[in-house]
Amino acid sequence: MAAVAVCAAVSASARAAERPPIVGVSHIAFHVSDMPKARAFYGGLLGYDEVAGKASPAGRVRFRINGRQYVEIVPGLVAGSDDRLDHVAFETTDIDALKAYLDEKGLRSLVPAIEAGHRGLSVIDPDGHKVEFVQYSAPSPASGARGTARDRRVSARLLHIGLTVRDQGAADGFYKDVLGFSEIWRGGRNDTVTDWINMKVPDGTDYLEYMLVGADPVDRVRLGSLHHMALLVPDIQAALETVRDRPGGLDPKTVRTPQVGRNRRWQLNLFDPDGSRTELMEPFTMR
Repeated sequence: MAAVAVCAAVSASARAAERPPIVGVSHIAFHVSDMPKARAFYGGLLGYDEVAGKASPAGRVRFRINGRQYVEIVPGLVAGSDDRLDHVAFETTDIDALKAYLDEKGLRSLVPAIEAGHRGLSVIDPDGHKVEFVQYSAPSPASGARGTARDRRVSARLLHIGLTVRDQGAADGFYKDVLGFSEIWRGGRNDTVTDWINMKVPDGTDYLEYMLVGADPVDRVRLGSLHHMALLVPDIQAALETVRDRPGGLDPKTVRTPQVGRNRRWQLNLFDPDGSRTELMEPFTMR
């Protein structure tokens, strides 16, 4: 009987150590200095509706990208602040199992208040970024998603988010070894260096982009570009014409010139009033 008890305990321990699915990118949140101007960018230029119902804490505002993804703006950015990133978030199917898993791995997880539509927890990654995990519950956030002829969204898919990484080995220890992310592509400004590594979530197709910066200081302008979200669009030219027809769309500081990235996909960079970047990208390589 003692042997059976030991085997049962080992089996229970093994089950407790299993990581639940992490299925995609949930959202990204940026600090902003001027809420009306930020609303004009995310709601006007990008065409996203503010999430109806209960507002998120501390005056934060969410803009729905689709039924499970959104971008959040956080008021109160201090003038001259270098980093405008508040946090990034991934979706899991079982927040309780993920907390048990992270706790077993020795990662201290904090559980924020339960909000309408989801539960979550947060941890700090090796570079000091706040990383949240959320589990959606009924009613599904998809209940308010748009998909009609009046749809103004420049994109309906948040494909990836970018975070600065100073030590790839330390980042891999967290995202790859603990969370199960896997590398799907890497590239650089030329063929001799690696500046970006794309790390796919373990149970979906969204990904995190390591923005490798090394030990050197990163200035405010560059940091606003490195911490970014990437939206998938079927046609860059059509997306460009859409934003140019909207207020602020002809400002060259806001809407840059389309370019072909190192991955041979057409890209278009947009910058909010505080310099945080939104990248639009086509799904296929250029012919």
